[in-house]
Parts: sequence; C-alpha cells; structure tokens
Amino acid sequence: MYYIPYYGNVPMYNYGEQLVYWPPPYQVGYANRVEPSRFSDGGRMELKDYGAQPLVINLEGAAKQNDTYRTALWTGKNLQITLMSINVGDNIGLEVHPNVDQLLYIEEGEGLAQMGPSKNNLNYERKVNENYAVVVPAGTWHNVTNTGNVPLKLYSIYAPPNHPFGTVHVTKTDAMASEADYGQGNE
Repeated sequence: MYYIPYYGNVPMYNYGEQLVYWPPPYQVGYANRVEPSRFSDGGRMELKDYGAQPLVINLEGAAKQNDTYRTALWTGKNLQITLMSINVGDNIGLEVHPNVDQLLYIEEGEGLAQMGPSKNNLNYERKVNENYAVVVPAGTWHNVTNTGNVPLKLYSIYAPPNHPFGTVHVTKTDAMASEADYGQGNE
C-alpha cells in the first residue's frame, strides 16, 4: 500500500462553503473561510485614512456610512481609496487627472456619468446606479451627477493617489477650495 502524504480531497472550484478534508492530522474546515473583520458586524466604523497599513474592511458598508463629500480611507504609495457622498441633484464636479487612473464604484443611488477628451466634449454618457463601476483613464475629463432622490454613495480608487493623506472634505465647497491649492484640474 502506498501512502501519499500530500493528498487532500480539495475541490478544484471551492466557493467557500464546501467542506474540505485535509490530510493527517485530519483537520476539517471550510475552504476560503475568512474571519470577519472588525467592520463587518453592521456597526459604525471609524472612517479615517488608515495609511499604507494592511486593512480588511467592508467597503460597501463604509461607503454607505460615509456622509462627507470626500474622505480618504486608505492612502498608499501607488493607490488610494476615498469615500464620497454626493447630494441629490449635485455632482462631483467636472475634472481631469492628467496622470491618474480612477475607478468610481456606486454602492447606493443613481446618477449620470459623463466623460470625454475635453471639458467641452463629454461625448461618453451612461446612466449608473448601484453596483456600477465608472472607469476613468488618466487625462479624461469626467463628472458624475446624482440624478436620484437619495445621496449617491460611492468609493473611488485612484492609482497613483490623488489626494493628500488624511483628506476629509465635508462639503463639495471644501473640496473645491482645497483642490485649488494643489493644482487639480477641476471646474
């Protein structure tokens, strides 16, 4: 009889709830089971810039909890995550990031995304709502307007970072004033 010590009855595609039987000492557990983070209990979480430290967070919950126009949640060397809440009828503001790619992910609400090669030529328009992503290549003028009847809750991922560490803009007016100081291409 041959004993293969590294054999395990592991499914090729495991979606997290299938039992997995490991080789001796015969441990039984669930594959892909991750301990819940301190933010997944449905409670309020502290929304601040966690810097370039490892972080596990319920991003949907954080975005829905956020009531500020913009709050930096995580700023690293090559990437930044910010949370945004856009009031009914308001918009992010027409802007361009010459050297930054951006992804905006809508968690709640509905809106209109506009993009184009110049501020006077926004030739790409799409309606967006929950679970839609807006991908903005560097150098593309863009804006997202809240067309719904609840605040538009979203998060934005910048690569590389676009805002200083710890950025919190309570209102859009605060953001516009702050960005004018460090040369953002906003209108």
